[in-house]
Amino acid sequence: MVASSPSEGDTRAFGVRRLVALRLRRVHWWKIALVLSSLPMLLFLTVPLVALGLRISPSRVLSNLFTTPVAQAISLSLSTTAITVVLSVVAGTPVAYLLARGSFRGNALLDTLVDLPMVLPPSVAGIALLVAFGRVGLVGSRLDDVGVSIAFTQVAVVLAQTFVAAPFYIKAAAAGLANVDRELEQAAALDGAGGLQVFRYVTAPLAWTAMFGGAVMTWARALGEFGATIIFAGNLPGRTQTMPLAIYLGFEIELDVALTLAAILLAASFSVLILVKGILRQRVRML
Repeated sequence: MVASSPSEGDTRAFGVRRLVALRLRRVHWWKIALVLSSLPMLLFLTVPLVALGLRISPSRVLSNLFTTPVAQAISLSLSTTAITVVLSVVAGTPVAYLLARGSFRGNALLDTLVDLPMVLPPSVAGIALLVAFGRVGLVGSRLDDVGVSIAFTQVAVVLAQTFVAAPFYIKAAAAGLANVDRELEQAAALDGAGGLQVFRYVTAPLAWTAMFGGAVMTWARALGEFGATIIFAGNLPGRTQTMPLAIYLGFEIELDVALTLAAILLAASFSVLILVKGILRQRVRML
C-alpha cells in the first residue's frame, strides 16, 4: 500500500472543511428563514396583548377594583370557580382512573365523550345545559315540580363552568395515572393495603403533578368561561355575572370596568400557564 502524500492529505482536509462550511451556511440561512417566516404569526399573537397592556392604567385598575360591579364579579368568579374545581376533582378522578386503567369495549367512546365539551362551541354547551336543567328541560322540569330551580342562578354558573372545564382535569389526571408504575401498586397490595389505601398512598402521590396541573387548568378555563354561562345562567349583576360577563357588559357601558377585569384575567391566565409549565418541567425531570 502506498501512503498518501502530504499534499493529498491537505486536499482532503480542505474538502472536508469546505463541505462542513457549506452545510453550516445552509443551516444558518434555514434558521434565518424560519425566524422570518414565524414573525407574522408571532406579531399577530403579541400585538393585541401589548395593546391591552398599554391601554390599561395601573392607577385605574386599582381604583376600579373596589367598585361594586368589579368587586361582585371578582367575588362571584372566585367562589364559583373554587366550587367547580372541587367538583371536578372529586367527581372527575374516578372517571380519570377509569380512562387510565379501564379496558373495556366502550373506552374509546368514553374518552370521546370527555373530549367533547372541550371542542363544543360554548353556545351549544349553554343550550344543552338549558334544555337539560332549565325549567322545562329534561331534568329541570322534574326538579321544578319539587320547587328546585337551577337556570339563571349561581348553581347554573357552577354547572356551566364544570361542564366545559372538568374535562381538562380528567384528561390530565388520566395521563398521570396511566404513567404510574403498576408494580409499585402491586407491591403495596401484597403488603396488605386496600384499594383506597393504594390509591391514597401510592397512586395519587406519584400522579399528583399531572392531577394538580389539570386542576389548575380547570380553574383557568372556568374563570374564563363565557358562552355557556350567559345562556344558561344569564348576566345578572351580583347574582350570575362573572368576570367575563362583566367585561361584556362593561364594554357596552363602562370601558374602564372591562379593561380592569381584562387585566385581572390576563394576569391570571399568564400566571396559570407559568405554573403549569413549571409543573410539567418538574414532572419531566422526575421521569
